[in-house]
Amino acid sequence: MSQTDPNDTAGYPARAAALDILQAALSGRAGIDGALAQPQLKALEPRDRGFARALAMATLRHLGPIDAALQAKLTRAPPERVVNALRLGAAQLFVLKTPPHAAVGATVDLASPSFKGLVNAVLRGLTREPPDVADPDRLAPPWLYARWRAAFGEAEARAVAATIAEEPPTDLSLKDPAQAEALAAELEAVVLAGGTLRTERGGDLTGWPAFEAGSWWVQDASAAVPVRLLGVEPGQTALDMCAAPGGKTLQLAAAGAITTAVDRSAPRLTRVVENLARTGLSAEVTAADAATWADTRTFDAVLLDAPCSATGTFRRHPDVLWVASPQDVASLAAVQTRLLDSAARRVKPGGRLVYCVCSLEPEEGEAQAEGFLARTPGFAIEPMTVGEGGAPEASLKADGTLRILPHHRPGGTDGFYIARFRRTA
Repeated sequence: MSQTDPNDTAGYPARAAALDILQAALSGRAGIDGALAQPQLKALEPRDRGFARALAMATLRHLGPIDAALQAKLTRAPPERVVNALRLGAAQLFVLKTPPHAAVGATVDLASPSFKGLVNAVLRGLTREPPDVADPDRLAPPWLYARWRAAFGEAEARAVAATIAEEPPTDLSLKDPAQAEALAAELEAVVLAGGTLRTERGGDLTGWPAFEAGSWWVQDASAAVPVRLLGVEPGQTALDMCAAPGGKTLQLAAAGAITTAVDRSAPRLTRVVENLARTGLSAEVTAADAATWADTRTFDAVLLDAPCSATGTFRRHPDVLWVASPQDVASLAAVQTRLLDSAARRVKPGGRLVYCVCSLEPEEGEAQAEGFLARTPGFAIEPMTVGEGGAPEASLKADGTLRILPHHRPGGTDGFYIARFRRTA
C-alpha cells in the first residue's frame, strides 16, 4: 500500500487522483486498467500514486455497502462527482480506518463549494452509525447476487460475494516449471497446485527478481489451468484464439507447442509480442476476428478463452461488477457461440479443444458447452480428473467440466468455467 499518510489532509493530489480513477472506472469505458493509466495519475509521486490506487480499489471492493449507507443519509442524489467523493470518504473511514477528522476534512476539500456542507454532514453522520462494509449480502449488485444464488445456492453465492472485499495476492506462471522452488524463494512466494507461484510481494513488478530475464509473467492461478488441460506436447500445433493479453500464448509456447495466437485487437496484441520478446518465446501472432478468420489450418490443440462479462475477475477488477448488465451476458453469449463454431473447424481429428470464460454466469459457461455438443457432431466432452491442471478439487463438476468459484482456493482465485472436448471424427 501507499506510503502516503492517510491521516494527512495535505495528501490532496492523491485523493483527487483517486476520485478521477473512480470516475473513470465506473464510466464503463476503459475499466480500472484504463483508469489507472491516466496521465494525471502517472504524474504523481510514487507514494501518492500508490495511495490513490489503493483508495480507489478499496472503494470499489466495498461499493455496495458504502452506497447503501450513503443512500440512507441522502434525501436526493447529488451530482455524480460528489457521490464519488462521498464514496471515497466512506472508504477512508471504514475500510482504510483513517481517523475521522482527516478523512472528513480531506473529502470536504474534494467537493465544490456548494456541496462542502453536505459532504461534511453525511460523513459525520456515518461516523455515528458505522456501516458494515464487509457485509457479503451487499458486496455484489443485487441482480448479480440473485443470479449467483440461483446458479450455485445461497451458501455458495454468499461465499463468492465475501471474496469481493479481499485484496488479492499476485500469481505468476513460470517459463520453466523446474525453477519453481528457486524462484519461490527469490519472490517470497508459495508454489500452488499446478505450479503457479503466489506472492504477497508489493511494488513495481518490473523490478522483481527474474522479470528482466523473462522467467515469469503475471497470470491468475485459475487462468493458468486451461492450457494445462490441453496437455500439449513439444512439436504439436496449438491455436490460441482471442489471445490477448497473452498469458496462455506464453504457456503454450513454453510447453514447446508450435503456437499461433489470434486476436481481433492489434493494439492488445502489442503486449503479447512484448511479452514473447521478454520471455524469449516464439509464436505466430495474427490480428484477426477469430470467428471469421480465413486461415484453413487445423491444429492438435485449440484454446478458446472467449470474450465474456468477466464477472469472475472482480478480485482485481471490482469495477466489472458495477458496469456489467444482464444485457451484456446475453449479447456476449451470442459471440461465444460463433467463436465455438469457428474453433471446432480448426481442431484436427483426435485433437483437443478447451473452451473457457472468466465469467460466473451459466449462459456463458455451462449453457455454451451444452449447446456446442448438441449442434456439433464429432465432438465429446473429455472429462477432467480431480485436481487436474492444478484446478481446485471443489471445482470439478459431475460431467467432468470445471466451475471454479473464487473461494475454491485459499486466498482466492478468479472465477472460471472450463470445458474440454475431444474431436472424435
